[in-house]
Amino acid sequence: MKPVMLVATRLARFDLRRYLVGALLWMPVSVIPLAGGLVLQQLFDHIGGHRPAALEQALWLCAAFVGVEVVRGVVIVVAWTYGVYWWAAAATLLRSNALRSILTARGAAATRLPHSSGESVARFRDDVSDVVEFVDESVALAGAALFGGAALAIMASIDPVITLVLALPMVAIGVLSRLMNAVIRRLHRRARELGAAVTAVLGETFGGVLTIKTAGAEEAVMRRLREHNGRRRNAAVKDRLATDLLGTATGATVEISVGLVLLLSATAMRRGDFTVGDLALFTSYVGWLTALPRTIGVILYRLPQAEVSTERLTRLMAPHEDAGDLSRNTGVWFHRQRPAVPPPPDRDDALEVVEARGLTVRHDASGRGVHEVDLRVRRGSFTVITGAVGAGKTTLVRALLGLLPADEGAILWNGVRVDDPGTFMVPGRVAYASQVPRLFSESLRENLLLGRRAGDDEIERALLLAAFEDDLAAMPEGMDTVVGPRGVRLSGGQLQRATAARALVRRPDLLVVDDLSSALDVETERLLWDRIAHAAREGSGPETLLVVSHRKAALERADQVVVLDRGRVVGRGPLDELLDGCAEMRRLWSEELVTEAEESS
Repeated sequence: MKPVMLVATRLARFDLRRYLVGALLWMPVSVIPLAGGLVLQQLFDHIGGHRPAALEQALWLCAAFVGVEVVRGVVIVVAWTYGVYWWAAAATLLRSNALRSILTARGAAATRLPHSSGESVARFRDDVSDVVEFVDESVALAGAALFGGAALAIMASIDPVITLVLALPMVAIGVLSRLMNAVIRRLHRRARELGAAVTAVLGETFGGVLTIKTAGAEEAVMRRLREHNGRRRNAAVKDRLATDLLGTATGATVEISVGLVLLLSATAMRRGDFTVGDLALFTSYVGWLTALPRTIGVILYRLPQAEVSTERLTRLMAPHEDAGDLSRNTGVWFHRQRPAVPPPPDRDDALEVVEARGLTVRHDASGRGVHEVDLRVRRGSFTVITGAVGAGKTTLVRALLGLLPADEGAILWNGVRVDDPGTFMVPGRVAYASQVPRLFSESLRENLLLGRRAGDDEIERALLLAAFEDDLAAMPEGMDTVVGPRGVRLSGGQLQRATAARALVRRPDLLVVDDLSSALDVETERLLWDRIAHAAREGSGPETLLVVSHRKAALERADQVVVLDRGRVVGRGPLDELLDGCAEMRRLWSEELVTEAEESS
């Protein structure tokens, strides 16, 4: 089964009650016009003299026609009110499964994330909508098919020849829809990709307003936006033109069919084989009959769109997952409380030693990365990874945590191989303070906890270890202070220390810190490392530290320093020994002493 059809079947089935009830409510909307046509036939036959005329009966027939339309209107309102629940639930299911895979599935998520936030928004918004709308059209197809079958049977009983001729334009539109399938798929994929690019440029522009203004790059940024938007506009016009041409061709069958009915019925009416009421019935049915080829046309052009969208959403899933996992029923709750999140399982594997053996990570075809790195971090140790810019420090740490896929090598926890570091190296085994702080436009408290349950005393303890207590005291709203998008209301140093506090509040066995102190002054940095090291000795903080740094305060406290140069380990051991025996370490140390002297002056 094609992935798009598998997803469509799963979406229809996951909340089958709502889907079927919604379908049963929508079908009368398509079928009720059958009654309207029969009423019109009776009415015009009475008026035209083909049946005994009576004013009272004609008025009753008019009232019956109005009643039919009122009933249809009421059914439409009820169907819309109920059907929106299934639509929203189906869209939520796809989004939650894709997000679950990114956050929790085995394997490094970085390899399947879109290149920009705009692309991510486009997939979660537009691609999900395309898939759900394709499935939703199946209800309209069922109603149109039911009406079409009944209407053609009624019309064939009156005049088979006119009915046959009437059906020919509809068959032609179905063939045209099939022929345009590949073109629409290609144009839609292009429009989606360029639309995501525009969204990405807008997001980057708003996120970097200060940078743009200080660089005087306003005109260049607007020119870039206009270029991207021009390409998106052209692609969107072509995409819309293709679908509108198909829609226009489908709509034209109404006029063609009405013309054929008028031409063919004239002769039949002169012979007395075709009444005015029959003409009214045929004319009223023609417009509704085109709903069937029109709906088939919509499905035929939505199918390639849904195929593109399913493929783009599936690319967000882990390598071992497919479209079935994308549409798996994981539950959606509207009117009842969702089940409580189970507490994390008890662990019996407290850290004794974590190791990397022969770890190799290559970045694309450039060959850069880290090569055959061996690393051993014992419980209670302070290990610093240092090296020049581009030496592979961050790559090594991210590969150890499973945030990047390793090409070769193994990672072991207490001597046991870790098959999937990405789902194993998580709190409370490991907490990670990354090189680039990432905060949300929420309160400081929510940014530190991110859903974790912790009391104010635990948060305050983490903030104290991160040397953040004076900054907190200066905030009028304390821990309820909203930090703004990406933490823009905080300074660079505050961002880094808030990131450290977020890792510390999780009380991990192993604290991994990537260049935490790059935006800190010398005294604040020294205070931070003093507190973290003191807490480790007391047992009130993480006992084991793995730190990426070139700063003196961290290097002097290290039990073990690992020196990287162009992705390879060129030195390992205490700082004093490396300063004696490792030329790269001596060079880095000399540069750092000069830098810190300049900062202090």
